Amino acid sequence: MNPTHSASAPDEPGIHITPAGEMPRDGDEPITGTLAREARQPEHVADKFPLVALGGSAGSLAAFEGFFRAMPADCGMAFMVVTHLMPDQPSELAQVLQHFTKMPVQEASDGLRVRPNNVYVIPPGRDMSILHGMLLLFAPTQPTGHRLPIDFFFQSLAKDARDRAVCIICSGLGSDGTLGLKMVMENFGMVMVQAPETAEFDSMPRSAMATEFVDFVLPAEQLPAKLLDYVRHPDTRPRREEADGSTRPAHALQKIFHLIRAKTGHDFSFYKRNTVFRRIDRRMNSHQIREFTQYVRYLQENPAEVDALFKELLIGVTKFFRDRDAFEQLKVRLLPLLRGKPADSTVRAWAPGCSTGEEAYSLAITLLECMGEMTPPSYLKLQIFATDINPDAIDFARAGLYPENVTADVSPERLRRFFTKDEDGYRIKKEVRDVVVFAVHDLNKDAPFTKLDLLVCRNLLIYLSAELQKNLVPIFHYALNPGGLLFLGPSENLTGFQDLFLPLDVKWKISRRTDTPSSLTRLANFPFALARQHAQAAPASTAGPMTSHPARKEGPFAALVQRVLLRQYTPPAVVINPKGEILYVNGRTGRYLEPAPGLGAMNVFDMAREELNYELSEAVHQAVATRQDVVAEGVKLRLDAGVQLLRVTVKVLEEGEPLAGLLLVVFEEQPTPRKVRLGKATLAPDHDAQVQTLEKELHYTKHRLQTTIEEMESSVEELKSTNEELQSANEELQSTNEEAMTNKEEMQSLNEELMTLNMQYLTKTEELSQAANDMKNLLDATEIATIFLDNDMVIKRFTPPVHRIVSLLPTDVGRPIMHFANNLRRETLEQDVRQVLDKLVTVEANIQTTQGQWYAMRILPYRTLDNYISGAVITFTDITDLKTLEAQLQESARFAESIVETLREPLLVLDNEQRVLAISEAFATLFKLDREQSKGRLLRELDGGAWQQPALRERLETTLRHPEQPFLDFPYTADFPGAGPHTLRLFGRPLTSGGARTGRLLLGVEVVPA
Repeated sequence: MNPTHSASAPDEPGIHITPAGEMPRDGDEPITGTLAREARQPEHVADKFPLVALGGSAGSLAAFEGFFRAMPADCGMAFMVVTHLMPDQPSELAQVLQHFTKMPVQEASDGLRVRPNNVYVIPPGRDMSILHGMLLLFAPTQPTGHRLPIDFFFQSLAKDARDRAVCIICSGLGSDGTLGLKMVMENFGMVMVQAPETAEFDSMPRSAMATEFVDFVLPAEQLPAKLLDYVRHPDTRPRREEADGSTRPAHALQKIFHLIRAKTGHDFSFYKRNTVFRRIDRRMNSHQIREFTQYVRYLQENPAEVDALFKELLIGVTKFFRDRDAFEQLKVRLLPLLRGKPADSTVRAWAPGCSTGEEAYSLAITLLECMGEMTPPSYLKLQIFATDINPDAIDFARAGLYPENVTADVSPERLRRFFTKDEDGYRIKKEVRDVVVFAVHDLNKDAPFTKLDLLVCRNLLIYLSAELQKNLVPIFHYALNPGGLLFLGPSENLTGFQDLFLPLDVKWKISRRTDTPSSLTRLANFPFALARQHAQAAPASTAGPMTSHPARKEGPFAALVQRVLLRQYTPPAVVINPKGEILYVNGRTGRYLEPAPGLGAMNVFDMAREELNYELSEAVHQAVATRQDVVAEGVKLRLDAGVQLLRVTVKVLEEGEPLAGLLLVVFEEQPTPRKVRLGKATLAPDHDAQVQTLEKELHYTKHRLQTTIEEMESSVEELKSTNEELQSANEELQSTNEEAMTNKEEMQSLNEELMTLNMQYLTKTEELSQAANDMKNLLDATEIATIFLDNDMVIKRFTPPVHRIVSLLPTDVGRPIMHFANNLRRETLEQDVRQVLDKLVTVEANIQTTQGQWYAMRILPYRTLDNYISGAVITFTDITDLKTLEAQLQESARFAESIVETLREPLLVLDNEQRVLAISEAFATLFKLDREQSKGRLLRELDGGAWQQPALRERLETTLRHPEQPFLDFPYTADFPGAGPHTLRLFGRPLTSGGARTGRLLLGVEVVPA
């Protein structure tokens, strides 16, 4: 990876470049030298070097210094420094960094192509991205304070450099860079973070570490060594072009899957192999492990690493309104669907693989906005199921608290409407959280949620194998209602399932479910379907033909056979069925039948002697076919005594139900001529007779063969017909089985939904119980008598102190308040409550009880959280002590006033506003004043304003503020309208009560003789 490898290439004319690194244009002057050589480099060669982005904010300069001082100048990497800069001030960061490194440092310009062993610094007031190794600058779209330039650049770097991307988070405030590092991790790049304890401001490093997607956490000066080791050992780095290789034995991978499943219960064998390999490569690289088998051993010895690998495989890169144009198109497609829903119905949506909940909440916000735009207003209910296999992500999503960097993805209007500002970031409002149900759910094995109007599965299928995708898409079709919408990610498609969904927006992968009979057939292959138990064929019976029919025991059957025989025949005979199986034997048949070799089988065709076999078989067959009696005459039977002629009769039995369909075979010996009986081999054979016999047998054989063929053809037709019937029955059974499976899956899905809702209700019940306990303790602690009434003035609840006013017991709840007497000296309590309920006003009054206690009564409407009036609340606050103190103060004031008024010296009592509270008789007489009219007036208003000199007022205010500074012999001269001009000496002293201030002042007057 030598950046100077092409330095010796000859210059070539015809290559143009514009100033400041802009894109070449026709007509520019040709260039030579280094720029020409770089421009001639093939892009796939020139770009094969790592791109390192360093992000920082406050205090990051010290981290940059430590990093670049430890990084050699020939490292073969390009560095992009992205910081938070003041947009309206020039930056000196490039010049400062140049002091720390021998690599060229320059401020990025629009269209500048990055080269190894160079450092590029973001300019102020610009957002920077990278495309095909070229830096692009944009005017910021976010207001100052809401910009996230580090996230912006990290995301573009992840898409452009993929596994060559390295991002480093240094000291800074906030959480900028957290979302971008997830994108780098998703594309198999590397993430490094400055150790928080070494950072001047650790907010950004700790926010990055909280994602658990960080490869290395080290002090800034130690990061270069680890980075160089990572770059210089490419065999340990993930490679996109590498697939299943010899260094990755399948059994080792299966062992890893087994360890993960044993630890977490989740099976990753259906994930794409390359994706799994890259994730495992990252973990192996972080531990410097090169062989799969070694990593398997490491997993066995370190259970914590299994959890780390599990989280690595579950990396969730998501954000609010990812692909904002896609959500706008979704709104366009949702509005017709919502308008078609009946009033008061429920709109159901499912977001599998929701990760930390951003996409689920984006979906909820989109649906709420659609409902708000509907005219007339919609009264639909909303229910969204958001699922993931990561319990930690589900817990995070339930909390609904996100960092401040969501402002980059959520518009100010949506922030104001759907979020509340929290000290830790932004929290989703309760009205949005209530419509989203989060649950742990494995898409690979758990039953889906059903009866959906919308299914959003974005950027999940791309991580799954083609086999699992083929199983999931029919499940999505099954889970949706007819006409429901499927919303996939831009890199996902429905190849092979065009019959299940109708594309509505090809670019943003929005489709509508179509009805097709093939969906149920495809549904049967999904992994969560019940394993079909194949019926095993019953083993062939080893018993003979006799075992296939129930044995007919002695009894009515035997008696009936005997009666028939006795009535018609007495010779030896057997009763058989059409297959030749012997059911009953009469007489001695040993001369004609003998046991057949092998397993014992009571079949007349097997037991008949050779000479009888032909005749007997023909007669039975003919009798079965014609349902008439058949007689074979002159059948020769060779015995020890010679040849015996027989008459074989086959009679069809039709007497009674038990004998229906059976045959009676009778053996009768006929008179045999001596010549025939004693025939010997030495005698001349009767040639003609033998020929006749052979012809007869041949004719019989041909006839039987033809009959057999016809029977076989008939049997084949019957078998075909039977097979078709069995296939039809099998299809019906399969359809019934699929319906049963569908019903079971629906029940299982509904059960899971009910369990999820039950858990939520249980949590809310516990919260309500805790709130009720808190409220009870709060009301008891206040010791305020409180009565809660409904709109009919029926008691709903009350606090214990109420019994001092109204004698209520716990059993009185549910009775009207008018049914109880109270000890209040107020007869209009019922009218007061009715006034509050009718006019929604508050009634307040101080009321005394018959025992002399005083209460401040307050009646106000009972308002619910929905601002609904649901009764009234009456509170009684004990103010007896206040009333007693008030009476004492009034008595003390009257007492003090009477003292002042009876003194012979001219005196005044003033309050803190210099208002006259009391006036002595001597003062009123001296200045010719009316005592009653003077009380309550300001001092400066007495005697036509003769007392309003500023010096006197200031002196009085000072004494009132500082009681420790009374005054004596204060000279005062004025012309009093009633008494004429006088020169006075005044003295003032604050009045106290028990050492405490009263805010009052005693003013004395002494007339100075002329």
